[in-house]
Amino acid sequence: MSTEQSLSHAAPHESAALHTSGEATYIDDLLELSGTLHAALGLSEQAHAIINTIDLSQVTASEGVVAVLQAGDITGINDCGPINQDDPILADGLVQYIGQPIFAVVAHTLEQARMATHKAKIDYTPLPALFTPEEAQAQQHFVVPPMQCVQGEPAKKLETAPHRLQGTLKVGGQEQFYLEGQISYAIPQEDNGLHLYCSTQHPSEMQHLVAQALKLNKHQITVEIRRMGGGFGGKESQSAIFACIASVCAQQLQRPIKLRLDRDDDMMITGKRHCFYYDYDVGYDKHGRIVAAAVNMVLRAGFSTDLSPPVAARAVCHFDNAYYLSDAQIKASCGQTNTQSATAFRGFGGPQGALAIEMIMDNIARELGEDPLTIRKRNFYGKTTRNVTPYDQVVRDNVIHELVAELEVSSDYAKRQVEIKTFNQSSPVLKKGLALTPLKFGISFNVVHLNQAGALVHVYLDGSVLVNHGGTEMGQGLHTKIAQVVANELGLSLTHVKATATRTDKVANTSATAASTGADLNAMAAMKAAHSIKQRLIKVARTLVNDSQAEVIFADDTVQCNADHWAFSELVQLAYEQRVQLWADGFYKTPKLNWDKDAMKGNPFYYFAYGASVSEVLVDTLTGEFKLLRTDLLHDAGEALNPAIDIGQVEGGFIQGVGWLTTEELVWDARGKLMTHAPSTYKIPAVNDCPEIFNVQLFENSNREPTIMRSKAVGEPPLLLAFSVFFAIRDAIASVSNYEINPPLDAPATPERILNAVTQARSQASP
Repeated sequence: MSTEQSLSHAAPHESAALHTSGEATYIDDLLELSGTLHAALGLSEQAHAIINTIDLSQVTASEGVVAVLQAGDITGINDCGPINQDDPILADGLVQYIGQPIFAVVAHTLEQARMATHKAKIDYTPLPALFTPEEAQAQQHFVVPPMQCVQGEPAKKLETAPHRLQGTLKVGGQEQFYLEGQISYAIPQEDNGLHLYCSTQHPSEMQHLVAQALKLNKHQITVEIRRMGGGFGGKESQSAIFACIASVCAQQLQRPIKLRLDRDDDMMITGKRHCFYYDYDVGYDKHGRIVAAAVNMVLRAGFSTDLSPPVAARAVCHFDNAYYLSDAQIKASCGQTNTQSATAFRGFGGPQGALAIEMIMDNIARELGEDPLTIRKRNFYGKTTRNVTPYDQVVRDNVIHELVAELEVSSDYAKRQVEIKTFNQSSPVLKKGLALTPLKFGISFNVVHLNQAGALVHVYLDGSVLVNHGGTEMGQGLHTKIAQVVANELGLSLTHVKATATRTDKVANTSATAASTGADLNAMAAMKAAHSIKQRLIKVARTLVNDSQAEVIFADDTVQCNADHWAFSELVQLAYEQRVQLWADGFYKTPKLNWDKDAMKGNPFYYFAYGASVSEVLVDTLTGEFKLLRTDLLHDAGEALNPAIDIGQVEGGFIQGVGWLTTEELVWDARGKLMTHAPSTYKIPAVNDCPEIFNVQLFENSNREPTIMRSKAVGEPPLLLAFSVFFAIRDAIASVSNYEINPPLDAPATPERILNAVTQARSQASP
């Protein structure tokens, strides 16, 4: 590959061959050191209760058991909360959800440890429990005080609005369902140190929490992760409890400890995407343009704070989606419930916030007898006016008008809409639906100080390059993109550059690989490091030709200066002989950010990514089943660093969003036990759930901001493209009432919910 192709080129994922051959090493594939023991967890069987007594005698006596550890065995702080200290590593006297770890069993084999956990005898005194956001709201039971963003005079404008619409909506959560489950392998080191292999998106946080639990300094803990088999936010903060338990056991026993969960325990213990309950009140004019909006969003936060406050804040900042709201009151409350502590999930509250305004747009359109797309377009942000968000950020990079216009044409939206209505008139049972939905997604952590990254680049004497950075590889191609950036900066072919495992003893104090910032932050830091080395090599080349102003060109693995040229490795050798430093660090912080979390005003995002999708579905009105027939996606990735990887992210994000909104349902029973805790009871999308026709394109655009090569983040935004499927289903249901009724459909749109909505739409239809 020439250096001209190293960027904006569909280079394969750096581990693609290893993935397909089975040679890619995940943590459970590492050779186990001699003396390695295995841990398993004893879980609470009560949703909210005081622990009276614990009898672990039969556990300790079980075959192969070496030790049983409880909260009292933790030498440091018994907490692994990322924000507030309200998330015990091991429950101590009080349990707050079914599945909460109470004790850890360490045995010679994993099977022995798991078998032993079931022999504990625990006596509880049950306490009152809350399970739903509505219950939490009714009792004003929140993990943090409610937050609110107000723009203009929404209450006054609602009273005088020509038309008014009120309603409620429920949206379920979602299990991350990463292919590689939670796993940590803790190995004691000399001088009371610890090396932790952990499947995590946030190595620095694992280092901090493990050091806190073991009462050690951070420099005594090294956390390493080469790759994850998926994360989706489920390994941002939720990996901490397993990292801490494995490390505590390793410190106590001075033996290597592996803690690997099976799928059932993983799903029972870990947090999910937040489910939301909304009530909204919207005023609009005769053209369907919103004049005022008020929405109250209540999240199922679970028993502890975890990451619920920033998730709620992002939901508030994404309620507007692609639409201008001159007067708005947007409120979010994190309801405390006796369920798993909800956590990060791809989109981080953004999808939940934006879905509400899309439901409102859909409803307004039907109230006025208009095409929903027409109403959406009338409410779009403007270019130079009507371009300020409810949180006071000016939208300067708006491309939603031209992007949607392009997709309308390429998908034959208008023609198909007519054809579908004709089909529905002659089809009494099977109904088709069509919807086009837009997205605007803010990119940056909404906690300003997290928007920073570092990297190290080493150039060796043979001309090969090693890059280490603070981001983590979870299959999204981050290492590939960063290698491409470094190769481009040094004029090298991609085979000359390798990205290594993320380690806390290489690049310190890193942020999580989350909020779609992995490439934006870490690639820029890596480019800066490579640029420093390049500048030193330029000085060497100019010295060799005795011309301090000579142009030096790095390309095709060579360096040219005036009439002279060298292989890159040759110039590196000459630089080494002149004692020139051939490694460098790079650091990057995102500019233009500011945020007042109390007033919920400021510039929380560096830029916005845009996209739109058109989906067509077929609904069986007798069973509630549906089939996704066709989807057309157009997404703004700026100047894509790697179009192949970016298109893969768009496809994957869309399908994951389809799962959230249609098939993936979390169900708790009356006791608060999660009943959907295995692949047998929880349905993620499969091959048959993909559309028969699937057209995916990247929108030709260059980021207005000087991001890495003018690219845009592409990890989280595409998940919102799945909205078109949900609203296409709603469109099909509405056809049974001649599009006069707004179907009462909550998400996920399971066959049961679809069938109920069809029944209600029919019962309310005009004769």
